[in-house]
Amino acid sequence: MFRRLRAAGSGALATVATARTMRVATDDADQWQRSNYRGARVSLAGGPTVAIGALTGAANQSSAAAFACGASAAVLGLYDDLYGDSHARGLGGHVRALSQGRVTTGMVKLSGLVTAAALTSALEHRRPGRIVTDAMLVAGCANLVNLLDLRPGRALKSVAAAGAVTASREGVAGAVAAACAGAAVAALPADLNEEVMIGDCGANALGAMLGWSIARGFGATGRAVALTAVIAMTLVSERVSFTAFIEATPWLRALDEWGRQG
Repeated sequence: MFRRLRAAGSGALATVATARTMRVATDDADQWQRSNYRGARVSLAGGPTVAIGALTGAANQSSAAAFACGASAAVLGLYDDLYGDSHARGLGGHVRALSQGRVTTGMVKLSGLVTAAALTSALEHRRPGRIVTDAMLVAGCANLVNLLDLRPGRALKSVAAAGAVTASREGVAGAVAAACAGAAVAALPADLNEEVMIGDCGANALGAMLGWSIARGFGATGRAVALTAVIAMTLVSERVSFTAFIEATPWLRALDEWGRQG
């Protein structure tokens, strides 16, 4: 228990410590500004901030594999944030673009996530089937958190909840999940106040590390259930708007809107 609390605290403290530095460093750079769902200009500084927080928590657990997955996802996400195109949406959009001979930044990011996850799993001497499962969980969770990041606080609330559940696992897997939850909670106020957004950098880093924690912390049945849920939600997102579903479900809408500006 102490190890998980320490990891959560490390993730939260590193997030808070990094926040002001990142905002000052990027405040005057137009490249770091985006319009949110209300048309307000918001800084992408929240992404590196929360990623650094979660990675610090993972580093304190001496988990090179979790750190590698999270760092790779953060870098790839930041690349997509700053240089990405908006012509392809969703997994289907990137696949269709590829079939037409156009490689999107989103496809580069997805390929990089799968590769990083597969390599870290292989270096831990996993069997081929396990390597595939691990890679799909890491990349799938990274993508899913990104899909949820359409309203202030939504992705961070989801990471905090999923991280708290996964933190129940013993060992380094639970501690890394706790670090993600701690970083998400620390970053939540600024995200809800629309001072920053976490973008692909933060969403992908947190999702990848959560995926890694699930892959390492649960047995074969738990991994299969988690992967099935991730795949199902990803496929559903191609047809159904998460925002529309949440707004049509009273208790989900209440949770989603909690703490958000008007």
